[in-house]
Order: sequence, then structure tokens, then C-alpha cells
Amino acid sequence: MEQQNPPVVVIGAGPVGLAAAAHLIDRGIEPLVLEAGPAAGAAVREWSHVRLFSAWGEVTDPVAEKLLAPTGWVRPDAAAYPSGGDWAERYLQPLADLLGDKVRYGSVVTGVSRAGRDRVVDADRETQPFVVHVAHADGREERLFARAVIDASGTWTTPGPAGGSGLPALGEKAAADRIAYRVPDLKDPAVRARYAGKRTAVIGSGASAFTALASLAALAKADGDAGDTRAVWILRRGISGSTFGGGEADQLPARGALGLAAKAAVDEGYADAVTGFRTDAVERDGDGRRLVLVGEDGRRLDPVDEVIVLTGFRPDLSFLSELRLGLDERLQAPVALAPLIDPNQHSCGTVYPHGHRELAHPEPGVYLVGMKSYGRAPTFLAMTGYEQVRSVAAAIAGDVEAADRVELTLPETGVCGGAGLFDAPEADETAGGGGCCSAPGAAAGSAPATVQIGVGAPAPSGGC
Repeated sequence: MEQQNPPVVVIGAGPVGLAAAAHLIDRGIEPLVLEAGPAAGAAVREWSHVRLFSAWGEVTDPVAEKLLAPTGWVRPDAAAYPSGGDWAERYLQPLADLLGDKVRYGSVVTGVSRAGRDRVVDADRETQPFVVHVAHADGREERLFARAVIDASGTWTTPGPAGGSGLPALGEKAAADRIAYRVPDLKDPAVRARYAGKRTAVIGSGASAFTALASLAALAKADGDAGDTRAVWILRRGISGSTFGGGEADQLPARGALGLAAKAAVDEGYADAVTGFRTDAVERDGDGRRLVLVGEDGRRLDPVDEVIVLTGFRPDLSFLSELRLGLDERLQAPVALAPLIDPNQHSCGTVYPHGHRELAHPEPGVYLVGMKSYGRAPTFLAMTGYEQVRSVAAAIAGDVEAADRVELTLPETGVCGGAGLFDAPEADETAGGGGCCSAPGAAAGSAPATVQIGVGAPAPSGGC
């Protein structure tokens, strides 16, 4: 039997999902947050050792802070940089605890549809509530009803593969014992032992790859001259002035510093760069203990002991298959949002203002927000998600004026331009140039017609 007054179901108790719940409560709307993990920020906790490149003042939601204030919650120093663990323990978990039974853990959403309507049926579709199927940690299955669904489940569970075609390289799955898809925690003795004195390939070109390269370089320095720790950086393109990000031109200084640390790892000889290499196969060497990366062009690299694949993330859309989603065919982001974040055109980090309209789908009442809204695009920042859910909550509440009032300009990376030629280094464009960084219809070099606000996001999100 359908609920008389169903809640808005929010999928995921991460930063953006919890912010969505806070904004709904602020508007008198009942949320129900379904979290697959055992605690708030379960995905964030998996990279708890990584420091964010945005400060505390840029990674907390204002409305969530307003809810927390009466509880005695102490706001962290706005200028300090938290780790993922800090973010989860000092902000996300207190917010989830405040929400109480509005957050359910160990609840995996396995499907979302309209009650009594698969995606084919038109009749009275929009008058039916959403139906959400949930599998619980204790084995129970449950059917819930919702007036709207906000999917803030992120992309953490679906990392990109090593293969240059977007598919796993041949032999990649068979070599899983030697391949990691996360930035390693080298403070953990067991993890440190895995990489110390070893030759490790790092595949990727975003903030996560920068972080891994800098960490491996620090490990090599700790080994001293007698150490054998070495990184091999695998790049699908060439090296140019923008390969290492915007550096000192980046408006998020800690983000710029990641690229500079990676550059230092290469310049100081702790990492060897291999350019224009798209992995086609992963093979075992003669004794089976090391791996050989084979490129699409036939190149075979020297054997490595370990491989760290940091090629970004992609959304899991499997449980949304009965909904009518309007997704860009390339990015798997909402069609109205995709042109604003397409990495073929944009790298500067500036996104034209967007909210509920850009996040809408042919299925009214369903929204993909947070990192999932960006599909495969790599430049998402946390405050973008906070602004998204502010607009979405207003739209659900029927306050169209507030929902449309979206003002957001992200701090630029100091790199402006698109993907460039696929098989050649990208153009070495000057920091802060026009082009992709301009609002639609604006002249190159002119300022976007938006208001600057703070933003923030974790470093391990594949270039965000």
C-alpha cells in the first residue's frame, strides 16, 4: 500500500546527500536518506588519509551549519584544510546524527521506478509516487514510496579502468592482485610495505594521480639513496605547460600545489613520465610476479611491481533503468548541464550557473546531484553540489523564484582550454584566458556574469 504522505528519498549520506536533507528540512519537507554504508560519508572514509585541497570554509553547507549550531557543534577553522577523515568525523557524522532516523544505514537502493509504471507506460505516470526498492544489510528487502528522488550516490564505487578505450585492458581483471584504483595510504604499514622499494605505474592525469605521485616520491625520499622506490607516470597525452594544472595561478592554492608536487616528482627523478600511452593489455612477466603494460601502439613498458589506476569515475545508472532520464550520450550527465562541463571544451574549473532546470529529466521529480550529476566529467567541486541541492529543494517546495536564483562561479584551475588534439600535447594556453571560461555568449576574456563564492572538494576524485 502506498504511503499517504511519502518523503523525498535521498540516495547517499555523503556531503551532498546530507546537505540535500538539510535543505529539505529547512523548507519543511520530510527527507529519508538511504546510505549503503555503515556510517555517514562511507565513501569519504575510504580516502580518509587524503587531505582536501579546499579549506573547511568551502566544504560545509550553510543550511547544514544552521541546523548544527544549536547542538553545540563547533565549526572548524574555516582556513584549515581537513583530511577526508576529518570531514567525515567532524562534519558529516554530526550532521547525520542530528538527522537521526531520517538516515538509514546499510540500505542499498536496487531500483527506482514509478508505482505501477515501468518506463514504457505513459498513462497517469506523473501522478504516481516513486517506488524505491531497498536491500538491507540484514538481507531484508523493502519497498518505499517517495514524492521525489534525489540521487546523491556519487561515483566512488565505479572507477574508470586502465584500458585506454574505456574498457578494462586485456588481462586487467586477472591482474587485480597488483592493481589498485585508489590513492594509497602510505602511512599504513601494510600499504607502505606494498609499495616501498617497488616500481609502481600510476595511470591518470588528475589530482588523484598528482597525489599518488607526490606520495610515492616522498616514500622514495624516505628510502634514501639506497632505496628502489620508483614511479612510472602513464599519460595518455603528451606533457605541456598545463599538464600539471594551474600551479600558482590556481585560485584554490592547495589544488595548484598538488600539480607542482607531481612536477617536482618528475623533475627530481622520482617518477618517469611515459606519454601518449593508452593501455591495451596487462600481462604477467616471465616469473608471473610483475606486470607489463602493453600500449595500443604496440609499446611494451618495462615490468612494474604495482599499478595504480586513477582514470576518473563514472556513474552507476543500473538501478535507475526504469526512469526516463535525459543524459548526454558522452558524459552521462543531464543534457542541459553537459555542455557546461564537457572536458573536451572546459578545463578551467568555471561553470556557468546551474540548478534544478539543468538537473531536470523527462521524469519529473528525479534529480541526479553532486558528483553523479557530472557523469564522467572530472571537475566537480563540493560547493557546486551544495548549490545544486539548495535549488532542487526549493523547486520541490514549489518556490520557483528561489530555485531559479542560482549564482555560482568556481575558482579557476589556472588552465583554460579543452582536450585539444587527441594524440598530441594540448595547447599551452596562458592561465586565465577566455574561451571556455566565459559564460555562454560572453566575449573571450570577459568575466562571467555570476557571483564568486567559495567551493571545495576532495582531492581523490579523479581531477576534481
